[in-house]
Parts: sequence; structure tokens; C-alpha cells
Amino acid sequence: MQSASEQSEEAERPAPPAPPEHAYPDHWEADVVLRDGGTARIRPITADDADRLVSFYEQVSDESKYYRFFAPYPRLSAKDVHRFTHHDFVDRVGLAATVGGEFIATVRYDRIDARGMPASAPADEAEVAFLVQDAHQGRGVASALLEHIAAVARERDIRRFAAEVLPANNKMIKVFTDAGYTQKRSFEDGSVRLHLDLEPTDRSLAVQRAREQRAEARSVQRLLTPRSVAVVGTGRAPGGVGRTVLRNLIEAGFTGRVYAVNAALTDGPAELDGVPAHPSVGAIGEPVDLAIVAVPAERVPQVVADCGEHGVRGLVVLSAGYAESGPAGRDRQRELVRQARSYGMRIIGPNAFGIINTADDVRLNASLAPQMPAAGRIGLFAQSGAIGIALLAGLHRHGAGLSSFISAGNRADVSGNDFLQHWYDDPGTDVVLLYLESIGNPRKFTRLARRTAAVKPVVVVKGARHSGSAPPGHRVPVTRIPHATVSALLRQAGVIRVDTVTELVDAGLLLAAQPLPAGPRVAILGNSESLGLLTYDACLTEGLRPLRPLDLTTAAEPADFRDALAAALADETSDAVVVTAIPWVGENGATEFGDGEVLAAALRAAVASAPAPKPVVVVHVEMGGLAEALAVATSTRPTPTGRAAAPGARPATRRTDQAATPPGPHTVTPGPLAPDAQAPALAPDAQVPALAPDTQTPGALAPGSPAPAGPQTAAPTAPTVPATIPAYPAAERAVRALAEAVRYGQWRRQAAEPGRVPEYEDIDEGGAAALIEHALGGADDGGADARGVTLDTGQAGELLARYGIDVLPTLPAPTPDDAVAAAARLGYPVALKTTAPHLRHRPDLGGVRLDLASEEQLRTAYAELTEVLGKPEELLPVVQAMVPRGVDTVVRSAIDPAVGAVLSFGLSGAASELLGDTAHRLVPATDRDVAELVRSLRTAPLLFGWRGSAPVDTPALEELLLRVSRLVDDHPEVVAVSLEPVVVAPRGLSVLGATVRLAPPPPRTDLGPRSLPSY
Repeated sequence: MQSASEQSEEAERPAPPAPPEHAYPDHWEADVVLRDGGTARIRPITADDADRLVSFYEQVSDESKYYRFFAPYPRLSAKDVHRFTHHDFVDRVGLAATVGGEFIATVRYDRIDARGMPASAPADEAEVAFLVQDAHQGRGVASALLEHIAAVARERDIRRFAAEVLPANNKMIKVFTDAGYTQKRSFEDGSVRLHLDLEPTDRSLAVQRAREQRAEARSVQRLLTPRSVAVVGTGRAPGGVGRTVLRNLIEAGFTGRVYAVNAALTDGPAELDGVPAHPSVGAIGEPVDLAIVAVPAERVPQVVADCGEHGVRGLVVLSAGYAESGPAGRDRQRELVRQARSYGMRIIGPNAFGIINTADDVRLNASLAPQMPAAGRIGLFAQSGAIGIALLAGLHRHGAGLSSFISAGNRADVSGNDFLQHWYDDPGTDVVLLYLESIGNPRKFTRLARRTAAVKPVVVVKGARHSGSAPPGHRVPVTRIPHATVSALLRQAGVIRVDTVTELVDAGLLLAAQPLPAGPRVAILGNSESLGLLTYDACLTEGLRPLRPLDLTTAAEPADFRDALAAALADETSDAVVVTAIPWVGENGATEFGDGEVLAAALRAAVASAPAPKPVVVVHVEMGGLAEALAVATSTRPTPTGRAAAPGARPATRRTDQAATPPGPHTVTPGPLAPDAQAPALAPDAQVPALAPDTQTPGALAPGSPAPAGPQTAAPTAPTVPATIPAYPAAERAVRALAEAVRYGQWRRQAAEPGRVPEYEDIDEGGAAALIEHALGGADDGGADARGVTLDTGQAGELLARYGIDVLPTLPAPTPDDAVAAAARLGYPVALKTTAPHLRHRPDLGGVRLDLASEEQLRTAYAELTEVLGKPEELLPVVQAMVPRGVDTVVRSAIDPAVGAVLSFGLSGAASELLGDTAHRLVPATDRDVAELVRSLRTAPLLFGWRGSAPVDTPALEELLLRVSRLVDDHPEVVAVSLEPVVVAPRGLSVLGATVRLAPPPPRTDLGPRSLPSY
């Protein structure tokens, strides 16, 4: 690092040989989210940045300059400017963090030798130095720059950084010491000397991800909790998108300041809907935190510039005409993201429906939803505006409240991952519901979902599952694995995966209102034996363990329900209770509906007296009175604390009828905007669909209930309104939601004690690496496909043996005599098999002969094979020794570009190939993962003694799966492994065939420095 005597040292150091010119490394450019939620652009410094560097340095305080150069250094000389802006991008690299195109921080490294002198490769150490503008210190800029300059250094084969820091420069010392890298620290000549090993460690990765979580959560919080909002594109006439959002903001009772912006308002101060109106954001003259953009797409760049130049922190872009409209729109969307990020702003949209925050001290409805949802503890994210408003309507009808709602449209910037970061530690959210049509970063999503699911439920329904392409405007990596596999991997991460929007609502209602079941045992009680039996059957279908239904008979009264439910809740033999109810029949045979409210009160009383939390759900058929009682249930939100509104804010004007009137389709018909602010086109699916084909909808009772199923990380400080009992019009819906809660509860309990990745002493990781390097070296020299190489039988066996996986020897038999010689070498009995691609692993086609105990039997089998199936050169016959009989299985692993390395297991033959009965887990797999993997197959009973057969050696099978997982995890060059068949016997197993494919490791975007998706 150039420090106290930097100028004199420069004169003394001999100039290194002039390095070759290298192209500008544009892949080093990145957008990052800083600690306060704002964004910055990180990019290499070039010779064109001389003026920016001088301007930046002039804004740095004398103290910061002293800390950088260890001496007073008021200005940069021409020589300094040249040196700090001319780099070879190998031995000398400089990066800058920019906002609005101007530098806010810089970092550089210079490669040095063992004496600390300028050097070139193979020297693998470099001095590093930072300078951060005082106004931006404390935002985490230096930490982000360190991550990126370290990644650049590793790419250029630099393994260590050296840094010299004055002892008083505590902020910079903390940047280095908190990074998590292995480091050494010493005190020399009045300064602190630090040496950092740049190899990522578990701690450095944990530090990086913790910073990422805090920064991205803060960026979302800034969008959800603005102190002031400007609606840009507000027409002077009622109606139109902008005017609609303005009205929704006002009627929701937003506690901050609201401004209308209309470029045609050039005649001085004005008002629209009672709020100040201005021709531009800049004309407001007050800080604006959030801008809602509702102007035609061609005018959006002008609005973004206006917002960025006047300190707006975030944008919600409702305007359409972007990537969903074709190639020109995709270009327009990329430019929108670049422009907004250049000012440090984040974007929801474009083509968005809006955002909602029901917190009492915010009350933000910056969306096209006509009414503010009830306050509650569900966080809802939807990529589709139509699905979003349908979900809002459904949850509202059923008595469930929301903490926040986001409809992200094309999600060009802010995505579901960002909101998972926010909801992870948001004390106001207990359940997360996501409607996704694409997953832009599946590895990150899986990681975030697993972490969030460990403290609160995450329920996902995914659209566009079978279309084979992402919705227009969505940038997603291409995946080769089927949808069922993605679903299995999400479930491994703790995600509650449902198939329909109706199931999303059903699961959300239960999880937000009820405690998690302690197990799968379900008590059933009600006044209809038939409905009880339907519920019993549904429980068995979902893998639950129902108790015998308790029939209260049709003569049961609400008091009988109360007593029976109280007894079931006190019974330790059940983990959950399903109450079934049909209308009472009067003495004259007429159906009576009037007792629904009474039944609701009776059930509430039973739950309130329960000795311990236990989930309760209700299945009702044509219970009109009960349905009404459910629909008016209160929310699960803590009682408002009555915090004061911001100074100058408009008073809350929440409409008194909004709680009773659910939002529905076509409640707002936007009218025309002023000529200068035409309404942007909405998404093609902006019409509100029905929630589900069902004509009946679930509701909710309001009992004095136990704690919700969400996390216990932050108890509300205010008294809570009693939670709700979800009720459903069909037994199947109630039981399916309950089964999801049971499975999630089991996952939570297991996640509290995660499995481990065992260490095996016989694994030779170094030897395997050498074999892989040698094999790929041949591919690089043109000896194989440039995309990789498939190892031959001997190479595959040798590599697998390094990980303790023995493959049964296979000897070629091109002639009968060769087959006899092979059998003599292996010992009788033997198997004769064809290995031609069209016959491989197809015993049903007759290409395998087993238990050949003599030369005569072997020659006879050889003749039969060649006579029936073809010539030896076509069949490629081989001979193997016989192994103990068992169950034939298949073990595979492959690297998918979207989700990473996947370990798969199934039974050989029709079970896995025709029926798709294959299970999957992410690599690295733990001992618990592989145990679940083996047992999750529908055909798993064949491994455990089905119909009196001998159980196979599952511990040996699980060990094999763990060893394959270790191989793929340790060596990312191993892009595919297939072991088929693996014969698992009652004692031990035998791997009869193996295929291994190697390729240069694909990039791991989840291990690099923090960055936003690039455009």
C-alpha cells in the first residue's frame, strides 16, 4: 500500500517492465446495495476518469487524506492523477464506487514481490489502499469495494493483500478485520501492517451474506416506509392510473406527506385531491423518499432523471411498454435500470401493480388496489398484478390481514429475493406468501428461503411451470431439470410448495392463525358421519394419521361441539383437530341456518380454554350463519399503538366501509389523464380473475387462540387481537392445508438439529484433483470435446475409487474366446451383458445373461445374444462377476445452471424412467438428507422388506450417496456422475456401471462478491 512516504518511495522503486495492454474488463462492473439501502456502481477506473478523480479528491477531508497518505496531501499532482487512472488491469487495478456518475470511493491494488517492490506474475501478493469520501463513510462502501477488489485479485492469481494503516484510522482497520478473511496483524514503524489471505472462508462468506441481508432488507424497508411520496403522472381530471394511486394513498391514511406531479401544472401552486401539486419533483422543494411513476414509457427517463437529481430514494414504476412488449421494450427496461441505479435508486417494476404497507405508523397504499387491506401478519409478493389483487380479495374475504404487499411486474430490479431478505427479520410478518412466475437467481432464492423458513413459513405457488419459458420481461437462467425436481429441492429448503392460488390462500390462512402441529395425528369431530369419513379419507391421502371420527350426530348443539372440541384439545393422542359441521335440521324437517354464530362462539370458547396450543380447522357445508361469522373475523395484527403522524402529514381518512367491502374486480375504472400525462398501459392480465372455481370460500373464526405459527423472534409489544380459526368449504382443502403445516412443522424441528456431512478418512481429495486436472488437460489440448470429457471405464473407476467407491470390474468380450478368458480371470459364475447404447441398462430387451456357471453356459449365452440381437461389434459385450442379489437402484448427480449440483436417487427400470419416481437433494447432502432421499420414493418399501423380502443394506446405500455428494461438492469439474445399476443387497452393495463427465467448472454466482443482477 502506498502510504506515508509514498512520493519518495515511488522515486526509489525501479519501474517494472511495461505490462501488455489488456482489454477493459467490463465483467468487473457491478451494482451493489449499500448498508443504508441505497445503491452504487462499482467499475474499473480508466484514463477517462481524470477529472472525476480530481473532483472526488477535492471533496475528501484533510483528515481522510492524511489517513490515506500518512502525511498532509492537499491535492493530487498531474503525476498522481496519471498513476491513479492508468492501469493494466492485471498488476495494477483501480476500482471506483460511483453514484450519479461521480466517484464516492476508490480502491486500488499494486502487485508486489517479497521485498514489497512492484512486480508481475508469478508474484501473488499486492498492496491495497482505499479512500472514501467523508459524506459516504459509514454506508459500507469500503466493505463492498474490498469484496470486489479481492475477487479481481483472485482472478489475476493474487492470493494475499497487504495493507498499511495508521493506528488512529479505526474505521479502515475494522473494514479489514471484519471481512472474515484469514489474516495476520503486526505493528511496524508506527503503523498497523495487515496481511489478508484472499481465499474465501466460511466466516468471510457468512460476513458477506450477513451484510447482503442487512443491505437488501434496508433497501426494501426504505421503499415500504417512506416519509413522503410523489405521484408522478397525476392527471387533472378524476380517473387515470396516477390519479387512482393518489386517491388510494389519501384514503389509506398515509402518515407522511403526499405530492402530486403533473408536468402541465406551470401556472403556480395548485392542488389535486387536496394535496400540493407541482410540475416536477424538483419543484416540490422538499425531500421526496418514494416516487410512483405513472407516465408513458417514453417519458419515464425524464422522470427518473428528475427524481435522481433531487434525492428520491426509490421508484415504483407502473408504466408498461417494457420487456413484456418485445425487444425494443427490453432495451428500454435495461436502460431504465441503469439510469435508476446510477442515482442510487431501486425500482419496483416496471409494469408493476404497486406496494402496500399496513403498519399503523405508515399506512401506505401506493398501488392500484382500490382499498387498503386489513392489517395482519402475512407478507405477500406477487409478480402478476391480476393474481395479486385476487389474492388481496381472497385474504380479505377470509378475515386475514397483511403486513405488506408487493406486485413487482417485470421485477427488473427489486425481486422476491429482496423481500425475503426483508421479511426474514421483520417482526411484523409471521408468514410469507409468494406467487412467482420465474426465479431469477434460484441458488440465492433457495438459500434465502431455507434461512427464512427456519423462523417463519414460506409458501410458494409458481406459474408458468410447464410452458418451458419465462414470462415476457423476466430474465432467468435456463434449467435442464424438470419442474418436479425444482419443487423437491424447494421443499428440501423448507418451502411450502403449493400448486394453485387457492391452496396458497388456504395454507396462508392456517399458518397465520394457528400454531404448528406437533405431529401428524388428527382428531376429527362433527355432526355428520359422512363428512367425517370424507375428512378421514382426505387425511390418509395426505399422509396424516387420523383418529377415528367422533360423530356428534345431527342432533348435536353448539354446546356439544364446544365440549367435544375442548376434550380433543386436551387429548394428548392428537396433534390437530378438524371440526366438521353441517346445518341443523329442525323438528319440522326444515334446515336451520341461524345457529352459525352460536357455533362460532362455542368453538371460540373451547379453543380459549385449551391447556396447550393445538391447531384447529373447520370444514363446513352450507352453514350460512357460520360463514357470516367467519367473514367478519378480526385480523391477527397487534393492536395499533397510536403513533403520531409525521409533521405536516394529512390526517388519516380511512373509509369506514372498507373492512366490510372486499376488493373485487372492476371496482376502479381509470379515466383519462391530462393531455400531458396520459395513462400508461397496464399489464395485459390487469383484469381480476376469480380466486378459484369454487363458489364457496373459506372464512375464519376469531377465538382466543394460541400463538401463530410464525417465528418467535420478536413478540409484539402491543396486546394482540385473538387469532383466527380457518374454515373451509371442502374437507380436501382443509386437510391439504393442515398437511402442509404438519410437513413444515416436521421440517422446522429437523432444521433445528441439522444433519452433518461425514468425513471419510479414505477419501483422497488431492489424488482425485490430479486425475481431473490430467483428464481436462487432454480436453484442452484438443484431445476431447472442448465442452468437457466423458471418462472411459478405467478412468471413471479410478476417480471414484479415490472417494471410496468401488466399481465392479468389467472386461470386454469381443469374441467368445475373449469372454471365456475374462470369466476365467474373474471366476465363475459370471454375467454376460451388452453395452451398446440402445441396449444399455435394458435387461427387458434380453441383453443380459446371469449366473453363467461354466464355459459351456457362457459360450451358449454368447451365441444366443449375437444371434438374436446383432454382431459382437454392434453389441459390445462385456463380462462381469456375479454379485449378491438385491434391489437394483440408480445414483446420479448433475450440475444444473439454475440450481447447482443435484444428487438424485431412484430404483432402476420402469419405476424411475416411466413413473418418474426419483428423489433429489441439493449438494452437499447431509446424513439426514440422504436418509430422507432413500425413504422419499414411492417404491421405497422395496428396500425395507416389502412382502416378506429381506431388507437391504440402507446404511451402505446412504454412505454411497454421501460419497458421491462429497465428490461433486469437492470438485465442481465433475459435472455429471451416473452409477447404474447399484445392486443393494441385504449386506453391502455393488456398483456395476459408472459414467463420469468432466468439464471446466461453471461460474458460481452465489460465491462471488455482492452484486445486483446485471443489465
